[in-house]
Amino acid sequence: MRVSTKSDYALRALIEMATRQDGRPVSAEELGRLQEIPRGFLQAILADLRRAGVVLAQRGQAGGWRLARPADTVSVADVIRAVDGPLVSVYGLRPEAVSYNGSAEVLQHVWIAARRSLREVFEEVSIQQLADGALPEAITSRTDDDDAWQPH
Repeated sequence: MRVSTKSDYALRALIEMATRQDGRPVSAEELGRLQEIPRGFLQAILADLRRAGVVLAQRGQAGGWRLARPADTVSVADVIRAVDGPLVSVYGLRPEAVSYNGSAEVLQHVWIAARRSLREVFEEVSIQQLADGALPEAITSRTDDDDAWQPH
């Protein structure tokens, strides 16, 4: 799986929002500065997140962006889907919509298994857990093995 720049930037911006103790909105300029995200790109990402109901925009002097719901109810999967679409797609289609002929039919099972594996990680991690730096044991246990850190 390739994590897009959009997903990475979206997650970083949301973590920044979730770490704010006062819950007040934060400007896109400040988010961009703190996380080194280009402003124009960030504005487009925030618009995607707003359409998905993840963030709210507040206008005015004290305006900016804030989470639309508690950070512990927003998963990494929610964010990726909001800015990039389905977790797994095969030439633009969801795995269950792909069809193959003959001996290649087994490929569909691989794509669906990959999606399930991604869900097992991305749906278990919330923005709040990321902001707190406290990942669930089911996630941290996956990084305990040295092989997890090795490129293949």
